[in-house]
Amino acid sequence: MAIDASAFWWEAPDGSVVRAEYLPQGYGNGAYLPGDAKELVARVDQFCADQEDLLRGPVLWMVGTDHQMPRPWLGRVVAEANDAQDDYHLAITPLEDHLRAAPTDDLPRWTGELRSAARANLLPGVASNRVDVRQAAAVAERQLERITEPLWALFTPDEPWPAALLDEAWLQLVRNAAHDSVCACSADEVVDAVQHRYAEARQIGEGLAARALRAFGLRLAAPGAVVVNPLARTRGGLVEVDVPGEGEVEGTQLLDETPATELLHRTTRASAPTIVERELDLRAEVHAVEVEPGDDGELVVTLLAELGRGEPVLPGPVRAQLERLASEAPEGAVRVEVRQPPATRVLARVEAVPGFGWQRWEPSTPANEVRASGLTMSNGLLTVEVDPTDGTFAVGDHRGLGRLVDDGDAGDTYNHCPPAGDVVVDAPDDVSVRVVDAGPVRARLAIDRRYRWPERVEGDRRVGEVVTEVTTTLELHAGEDLVRVTVELDNHAEDHRLRLWLPLPEPAATSEAECAFAIVERGLVGEGGSTERAVGTFPSRRFVQAGGLLVAHEGLVEYELVDVEDDRATALALTLLRCTGALSRGPMATRPLPAGPEVPLEGPQLRGRHRLRLAVHLGDRDPFAVADDAFVPLLVCRARGGGDQPPVGSALDLVGAQVSAVTRTDDALLVRVHNPTPEPTTVVVDGHSGWLVDLRGRPLEPFEGRFELGPWRIANAVVTAP
Repeated sequence: MAIDASAFWWEAPDGSVVRAEYLPQGYGNGAYLPGDAKELVARVDQFCADQEDLLRGPVLWMVGTDHQMPRPWLGRVVAEANDAQDDYHLAITPLEDHLRAAPTDDLPRWTGELRSAARANLLPGVASNRVDVRQAAAVAERQLERITEPLWALFTPDEPWPAALLDEAWLQLVRNAAHDSVCACSADEVVDAVQHRYAEARQIGEGLAARALRAFGLRLAAPGAVVVNPLARTRGGLVEVDVPGEGEVEGTQLLDETPATELLHRTTRASAPTIVERELDLRAEVHAVEVEPGDDGELVVTLLAELGRGEPVLPGPVRAQLERLASEAPEGAVRVEVRQPPATRVLARVEAVPGFGWQRWEPSTPANEVRASGLTMSNGLLTVEVDPTDGTFAVGDHRGLGRLVDDGDAGDTYNHCPPAGDVVVDAPDDVSVRVVDAGPVRARLAIDRRYRWPERVEGDRRVGEVVTEVTTTLELHAGEDLVRVTVELDNHAEDHRLRLWLPLPEPAATSEAECAFAIVERGLVGEGGSTERAVGTFPSRRFVQAGGLLVAHEGLVEYELVDVEDDRATALALTLLRCTGALSRGPMATRPLPAGPEVPLEGPQLRGRHRLRLAVHLGDRDPFAVADDAFVPLLVCRARGGGDQPPVGSALDLVGAQVSAVTRTDDALLVRVHNPTPEPTTVVVDGHSGWLVDLRGRPLEPFEGRFELGPWRIANAVVTAP
């Protein structure tokens, strides 16, 4: 209620301001436009009388809303209304013309996040209503922003920029940005289409990233496995590497072994040409194909493969031979084999891979090896121990992390609403713990818990019973100070909310969460009003921190500070699932009016298997770095040798700010950086010059090797060659 006018100045954390327009009664305040001039004037008069205390300057009356076609009588009824009276002058005008003429003097000012349900619904439950959509969005956006575009922009300078494919991937994300799409407040068929678009964007990004790594491998002078870091910060981490030969590899953890000869398929001659071509992208790359008779009339097709040798190829004569044999005896048997030197896939720890750079991989024993045994795992930096009575875990002396709390939800895709007869289940019936990986590079403990949850909500009570097995896997890496947590379950309960509770090292009255280009601080409860109850749930983009606890996540957007004592919270709850059966409902305890069509839906109940990922860090490390370490992998390419690039290097040395985008535009490198802190910083682009540009690419000022970036500022830099 701090803003008491329909017009106000909205100030960003960096001090920039825009004139904002608040729309009393919502963005469709004039949507239901009558065809009669007298009725129109009466409605305008009633609106102005109701909102008299708020209105400043010309009244913006919006004659449209969701899913509504333009009213064909708009022009006629406005003209008739103007002819019929002198109290109001009605004009059909674009938004920019209205704002250009609107007053700017003596307006109130608001700084920071606009988040209030004082006068209109905030609908906070959309942050948790379809966690599968949130996960798909997080993965697709990360793939394009953090991996694919930096790889193509920096590591393949001589390759044509894949503009058509990247444009298609981004188009799918933009199409999903419609508010009812990205919020999953839609019919199940619409959400299916949203998921399909996210999957297309992700798959395009993954395919392009693989192509970029192969192309970069051709540029390297020495053969072998090379670790690639697609982020600006120098960092270490785990990688999977294929090593020629058999047996143990120093300082690594065995994942699997590939024999010298491996049967791929038994098939018919008719299918052999297609199957052989499909298999020409193996872990060990195919460099030749042999065709020869086998025993019992079986034809043997052998793919000759070797790590890092040549492009996969099906020689023309071999293809012709296969097609001829297929035509002669299409039902004849074919045995397809791969023959290669034996290879071993290992998990290894690498250190200090340069930002936007690469480093040849060599076996080495990592510092701070990790070991797991019984209920405990430790790497010398952290010790993690599972409580066998309830399945929670401790990091050092900080105990009780990972309690699962399930409560009822009689709400809809817009708002959570606990039933009057709620039943809260926060303890399992059974707990067992097993070691999945014992180390020395990665340790994993799996906690299997069995719960009895109510089956559904009927009326205002939770009824029935569903037995649910939940597996929580704790993962600790050599040399890292964070714990990865994966929760897996097959959900068959309805009308409920499942949250992971994490006690805070210190009580907290506020939380800090990532939003767009900033970190926003929030209190314990938001602002409510007559149309919506105030709640304590808030959204976060990739991480939230409070009381010495940092949680990074993959699409688990909603959190709440809970267990409040003396205006201080002692725990943070992260929503894993929120399952409901309606797009919108009528009167609810948390929202007296429907927020949309009262349509029953199946999709938001989220039946089926779910895999939910987060990471926990105790301390004060850079939250952006923790989120990156948890979810942006180091990559591996195989160098074939003969290029001009050294075994270690960096494509761009940039420090001093967070990097949100690296792309190419008009054959130039474009880097977007931001400073999410209250202190100024210097962005150093070592050895490069360029121009700072606005969002349209228009030059603002040049820079030589560095530029200043104020608190909370965003900058776009066109970087030229050294």
